[in-house]
Amino acid sequence: MVAYPAMLDVPRELVVFLARLLADERAARGTRSDTRALSCGKQALFALVWFRERRDVALIGRGMGISQATAYRYLHEAIDVLAACAPDLHQTLRRGRDQGWSHVVLDGKVVDTDRLGIKTTSRKGATIDAWYSGKTRDFGGNIQALTRPDGLPVWISEVEPGSTHDLTAARTHVLGALYAAAAQGLPTLADPGYDGAGIGVHTPARLPTDGRDLDIDTRTRNRLLRSLRSLGERGFALLVGRRRTLQHITLSPTKIGKIARAALVLTHFEHGYTTR
Repeated sequence: MVAYPAMLDVPRELVVFLARLLADERAARGTRSDTRALSCGKQALFALVWFRERRDVALIGRGMGISQATAYRYLHEAIDVLAACAPDLHQTLRRGRDQGWSHVVLDGKVVDTDRLGIKTTSRKGATIDAWYSGKTRDFGGNIQALTRPDGLPVWISEVEPGSTHDLTAARTHVLGALYAAAAQGLPTLADPGYDGAGIGVHTPARLPTDGRDLDIDTRTRNRLLRSLRSLGERGFALLVGRRRTLQHITLSPTKIGKIARAALVLTHFEHGYTTR
């Protein structure tokens, strides 16, 4: 085995932030000092390497002198304490109203996973792979997100199997709160996949089925919606670009929502948008 030095391009303050969360969790559990294989600081560094570099968990663990089982346990502890800090939906929308946001942007993403053999029944009665997404033509989990007008992601939902349509996932996790927010002056912009979401969720008008062009007023509205929504849709790019582990999840797909919310908290810290 050959060791070599490496640099992790995250701010030192982020390591300290996560280390403090882990220290608080150990104190709450009553963990005695000097009984863990890694200090809180090294455990935080270990988890941040995984989020940033998307390396094999066991391989990172070996580099830090811990077993595979310990590595996975320490990783899940870090994910849990971070995800617990993520703002909930109502807190997010209330903050948006208080800060005078003009709107929020609703978007969905299928996070890539390994192949899964779990089956479900489609709306047409056919047996399909529950975690296979027709949107990406691959296996993954569907998560919904809200972003500020400038594109910073501010909330992420629990995961649904990849076969779930964005509109269905949104109805399950977010639309009810968005209706209430719209009634209080905070509308939502979304892409055409959310057509029919309801009052207060604005989507571009589709072309008529008879082949006619849209009228000038509708085309102008569509352009305005797209221009406003385009900044908001950089939210997932920001998350996945900095937390490469979201490019492909090898842990249980049911953990995707928690992993994404943990990544959200790390992103918030780096952008000075903390709620803790």
